[in-house]
Amino acid sequence: MRCLFFLFALCPWLFAASAPPNLIFILADDFGYGDLGCMGGTDIATPNIDRLAAEGVKFTDFYANAPVCTPTRTGFMTGRWQQRCGIEFAFGYQVEQFRRVNGEWVPEKDFHGLGLPLTEITLAQKLKAAGYATGAFGKWHLGFKDEFNPVNRGFDEYFGELLGHADYYQHAYYDGTYALRDALKPVKLEGYFTDLINDRAAKFIRDHAKQPFFLYVPHLAVHAPFQPPDAPQTPMVTKDSMHHGSRAIYKAMVERIDQGVGMILAELDKSGLADNTLVVFSSDNGGERYSRNAPLFHHKATVWEGGIRVPCLMRWPAKLPKGKVTSQMAITMDLHATFLAAARSVVPASAGSEPPKGGTTNEKPLDGIDLIPLLTSDARPIDRTFFWRIDRSNRKQKAIRHGKWKYINDGNTMDLLFDLEADIGERTNLGYQHPEILGDLKTKLKKWESEMDATEREIWVR
Repeated sequence: MRCLFFLFALCPWLFAASAPPNLIFILADDFGYGDLGCMGGTDIATPNIDRLAAEGVKFTDFYANAPVCTPTRTGFMTGRWQQRCGIEFAFGYQVEQFRRVNGEWVPEKDFHGLGLPLTEITLAQKLKAAGYATGAFGKWHLGFKDEFNPVNRGFDEYFGELLGHADYYQHAYYDGTYALRDALKPVKLEGYFTDLINDRAAKFIRDHAKQPFFLYVPHLAVHAPFQPPDAPQTPMVTKDSMHHGSRAIYKAMVERIDQGVGMILAELDKSGLADNTLVVFSSDNGGERYSRNAPLFHHKATVWEGGIRVPCLMRWPAKLPKGKVTSQMAITMDLHATFLAAARSVVPASAGSEPPKGGTTNEKPLDGIDLIPLLTSDARPIDRTFFWRIDRSNRKQKAIRHGKWKYINDGNTMDLLFDLEADIGERTNLGYQHPEILGDLKTKLKKWESEMDATEREIWVR
């Protein structure tokens, strides 16, 4: 008995290593690539988010699945290209959306009619089946109706706003649609939305400190409307005032996200959970008008680097190196595969982490990969191929990155080829110098598009 006690006292990591890791994903909205201190920012204080980089891994070449929010969130929840689900653009008044009826695409006129198809098995459903407590607190944007609510998609708890954006104090869309929910129940609460999210996320950790948990914190900030914290008398947002703001307001909004990250890390430290908790911070797409995307070009809603390359930090002291900077290419849907692999590495199949025989869960092959083996290896980053597309009637954009090379077609104007290792700002078109590389990338992109377009799907959102 004394030997066992001595072993436990000296090597608690032996016991922790066999326990299922806790999983936390903090997702900012419209966050600038260069707005963190650890990414070169100087005018915004982000000590808590920067701590994740200092104590874990910082990616320099991490990408959002899409340059707008809903499809990126779809990629995370499903682990697959969002086009396979029929979701290529964000739900909203300007979206072009259709349902398949008798084999024909029919326009969907209900603004709130569509959501992440129920045939898709979410990460939360998989982790819940593996014995995890699951909670989501923040902006959902994967369906407004009850059938699409997070508590019907694998989350035990949900608190947040269902739409793409809402007034941070009044919690309503500018047309008056009330978006705040506690599970399925509309709730009337006072308070700044980011603060409400931070409080509920910290409480979830306290409530579930004795069991493995998956905590998803998708912030509305720093998406418009640009409303600062601690200013409850701020007039309710209107369609005309939606984008009124300033860098100073943006700064205050970012720093309130950072405060919430600090609250989460403090709860992990207090509960003794930090070592065996994987914490990831990222953004759903590139920054918008008041953000700093430097050294990248362009912004949200474009397939240029400023619209799709985003910060990503990962900390898991029990597994990941400390202070590592990696140029490994990665993408949002990889986090689905990474979280799932982390859980399944210690949870036996009998606990429900694998789909039952016969495939009754409809679990589909993932397009993302587990990143942990790449981050714990000393090998050079591997080359990967990523694709992006916006195919709206008023704007056509597509891009592919393979290794250091990136091809862009923006509006069918001309073929553009960039060497991102030498030209991260995408200023020098090298297509005429490397026609063979240009042709190869266009062929790969066309093949991917054909595969996506051939996928059976019940909705089409563009």
